[in-house]
Amino acid sequence: MKLPVARPNATPVQSFKRLLRENIRLASGGAPFSPRAIDLLATITKDFGFSFKAGELQIINGNWYVTHTGLLRLARRKKCRGIHVEAVDSLCDSSASRFVLKATVFPSKGSSGFVGYGDADPSNVSFLVHGAEMRVAETRAVNRALRKAYGIGICSVEEIGSFAEPPQASRESKKLPPQPVNGNHSGPKVRDRLSQIIRHHQLDPNLVKAYAIDYCGVKALRDATREQVEQFVSRLADWAEKDRNALLCQLNSYLGQKEGAA
Repeated sequence: MKLPVARPNATPVQSFKRLLRENIRLASGGAPFSPRAIDLLATITKDFGFSFKAGELQIINGNWYVTHTGLLRLARRKKCRGIHVEAVDSLCDSSASRFVLKATVFPSKGSSGFVGYGDADPSNVSFLVHGAEMRVAETRAVNRALRKAYGIGICSVEEIGSFAEPPQASRESKKLPPQPVNGNHSGPKVRDRLSQIIRHHQLDPNLVKAYAIDYCGVKALRDATREQVEQFVSRLADWAEKDRNALLCQLNSYLGQKEGAA
């Protein structure tokens, strides 16, 4: 009897290419991807080994999202040391089904931990999970902490809730008129533009302020230069128009600073 010839194990490069081809085939369903989407998929496939077939990745409206399952499996592969979750009592209101939880991920022994906050209430979760807002908040907190711990730049599916677009009134409203924000305009013009963006896209002003401070690299927004603020406003407007869900994920990562930003 002829014995089968032993084949060498696939190299990391071969495994990556095989997984990338599978991810593209299953995610596209035959429809072509944009070059940008393929480049991003190649990066996250190579860096994290996420599998579309295993339910670790999803694509929604042309944007890639990692799932809670994918993040937990990555943590297991990376031998995460532990995850601690606790409620932020001062921000919770059980009578209104409003919960804010804090998760700390310890990726290695001796790590001080990476913190993520998650919030949930009936207004930002699917009606299918009404009554389970605390569990949703926990999942969002854990996902944000895991993404920080492992440097994952794409949001998780659970962080964008029911995938809801802005309310009907907001969708039907006219786009913001183009208003250049450059040195030829006075301070109030920039502030007015920022207020318009916040109202139009229904953003939390305190979270926007916390993001602005981080973006400008200052301790207080008053310390930022005019050029820095103008760049931030342009960035915020562009992101809100192109991918509001991803922007909300970014803003929610500052949830723990909300009280201080008020």
